[in-house]
Amino acid sequence: MSQSVVVTGASAGIGRAVARAFGARGADVALLARGRAGLDAAAREVEEAGGRALVVPTDVSDHHAVEAAAEEAVHAFGRIDVWVNAGFASVFAPFTQIKAEEYERVTQVTYLGFVNGTRAALTHMTPRDAGTIIQVGSALGERSIPLQSAYCGAKHAINGFTSSLRTELMHQGSNVRVTVVQMPAVNTPQFSWVLSRMKGRPQPVPPIYQPEVAAEAVLYAADHPGRKQFYVGSSTVATLVANKFAPGLLDRYLARTGFDSQQSGDAGHEEREHNLWHPVDDETDHGAHGTFDDESHRRDPQLWASRHPALTALLAAGAVTGATALGLRAAKGR
Repeated sequence: MSQSVVVTGASAGIGRAVARAFGARGADVALLARGRAGLDAAAREVEEAGGRALVVPTDVSDHHAVEAAAEEAVHAFGRIDVWVNAGFASVFAPFTQIKAEEYERVTQVTYLGFVNGTRAALTHMTPRDAGTIIQVGSALGERSIPLQSAYCGAKHAINGFTSSLRTELMHQGSNVRVTVVQMPAVNTPQFSWVLSRMKGRPQPVPPIYQPEVAAEAVLYAADHPGRKQFYVGSSTVATLVANKFAPGLLDRYLARTGFDSQQSGDAGHEEREHNLWHPVDDETDHGAHGTFDDESHRRDPQLWASRHPALTALLAAGAVTGATALGLRAAKGR
């Protein structure tokens, strides 16, 4: 029996790659996003890969719309096995240059959109006592950076919300699982259509990974939902380690480098379309990839490590033991 999957943010970026990957498994995939052209193209890719697609134009900030989309998916496919929350919006600007209504909008889409999706998924998963909810998280949900306070705040909120929900499901003895996949910088169209008030053009901070790497991690998480979270990208792990052991030093480093590293060139007075209020992919499909293909990695050693935590821990312990032995030998030789 094929899986029944719902993906939010499915018209582009990570959500688009995830939908296509589930399609390659022969899954039934309900595609939720605002941009009609992007959704229709995603549906074609899912079906060309071997799955069945259902297009449901949805603004995830509207809980009524999300609940209706879930009902439509169940009517079409019979149930929901996996729900992937990947839709988001953002603003690239210093906090004092973000209008109150813009901040609210980012929060409604990027945080409450995940809450709305999770609620809709649970409505259908709880009676069956089965299903998996995957939150597409970010390293920025663990370690904030400048110019993205609205997005970072929303991603932090998702982590807190999901941890609380997980303990409630455990208390209930539920077989519904919820997990977070913490992503690195990914080459998605968001950098071309995000609302930005920076002088230069927005860009991800290297190392950058292709959306297919993120999608591979999401599918692995769907197959292994017992884990609390998965980390994608060595940069994600390095950032979290640095934040744990030297947060003040990292603050100073980001204050010095975080502005320049997130923009390139000079946008001048160029008028850029942005998708905060209206989709940019309603008439033109932008695909899964952004404009950084040449700089983006197609593989991730950290993903292998996430899949083999016990072996990774053993190798790490061996490395520490070996380094300690070499240090002691060198000390004796002095």
